[in-house]
Amino acid sequence: MAGVWSEERKLERWLDVELAALEAWGELGAVPADAVAEIRERAKAPSPERVAEIERETQHDLAAFVDAVAEDVGPAGRWIHHGLTSSDVVDTALSLQVRDAGELIAEGLDRAFEGVVALARRHKDDLCIGRTHGIHAEPTTFGLKLAGWAFELDRARRRLASALETMRVGKLSGAVGTYAATDPELERLACGRLELAPDPVSTQIVQRDRHAELLAALGLLAASLERFATEIRHLARTEVGEVAEPFGKGQKGSSAMPHKRNPVVAERICGLARVVRANALVGLENVALWHERDISHSSAERVVIPDSFLALDYMLERFAWLVEGLEVRTERMRRNLESARALFFSQRLLLALVESGLARGDAYRLVQRHALRAHEEEQDFRELVRADDEIASRVDLDAIFDLGWYTRHVDAVFERLGELARKEEAVHA
Repeated sequence: MAGVWSEERKLERWLDVELAALEAWGELGAVPADAVAEIRERAKAPSPERVAEIERETQHDLAAFVDAVAEDVGPAGRWIHHGLTSSDVVDTALSLQVRDAGELIAEGLDRAFEGVVALARRHKDDLCIGRTHGIHAEPTTFGLKLAGWAFELDRARRRLASALETMRVGKLSGAVGTYAATDPELERLACGRLELAPDPVSTQIVQRDRHAELLAALGLLAASLERFATEIRHLARTEVGEVAEPFGKGQKGSSAMPHKRNPVVAERICGLARVVRANALVGLENVALWHERDISHSSAERVVIPDSFLALDYMLERFAWLVEGLEVRTERMRRNLESARALFFSQRLLLALVESGLARGDAYRLVQRHALRAHEEEQDFRELVRADDEIASRVDLDAIFDLGWYTRHVDAVFERLGELARKEEAVHA
């Protein structure tokens, strides 16, 4: 990923655009064929150092690049950048870099998805307590929790693919987008060579709603990774202890406390998500420019687009590593579930009482009275309920206090997950 966004690669992509435009001019007969052939043979991407040296005088990076390329070509170099404006090259080349970077993010997403699916299947039936507001709610399974992550990653993958397709455009329409010094056919031919679609209507730039969509898709992916990492962090807390990050031989969790085993990778993912989300806001602010263009977007984009891709590439790699090596403590999950003193059966009991003919309000107050007492006095909810003849005479408590009630439909979710995984396997086959 660092290579995609290096200065060297950027200059290579600029040259790709210049050469595609030159060959299109040649095909249209506007540039002599021998000049096109000579430039194609002799032109090479200049070094960043040489471009920077020229730029100190020109105060214009693209102009410095054109001069640097031309000086190695000779007289034919006069045809380089013929009829183009800077944004023709910069915006079209940026689309090429985004395409390259997007392919790497897609690969990282695939690995993360596969890791989550494998872990979900492994723990499909492993019971744990579900929590809302951070408080014990009702039983679920660890696999079901992870199945939700897999579907969220799939949505992220589809959003990314859509945003990358939106970015798959180039423009060679010249100053203010009128084709006055170029030609729509030139744009079509050059973009075809670059495997891009011509922007249907550009001003002097490709409109920035495209880039905002891209950054928003990246920001949403980062937010999802943060959600997963936050869950791991909470489950790794000492008081919970249901999972733990991989911990290598010789690793140290703290410089001061040898006992520490901290969820540092998950924390790192959460921290970087803030950066990527903030970058998405910059993309939105870059949409509104003056008239046919200004360059207030340019300086910001040179930071936020590469940084978002670089951060997400790292986040996905670390998240996949985390999932693949996650220590899942199923026995601790069971102990935590049992520590609730069976309070999670409250809704099941409420429903059964309503089904027995009791008014919902009366049933709720009856169940809540025992639930609050169990909580406050640290008693077993089941024992309190069994001692209440008003409840015991109405419902089959053995059937009520059955953990299998909570997981009886888990297989249906995993059938959907299987269908999704098979579709992905077919795509990559």
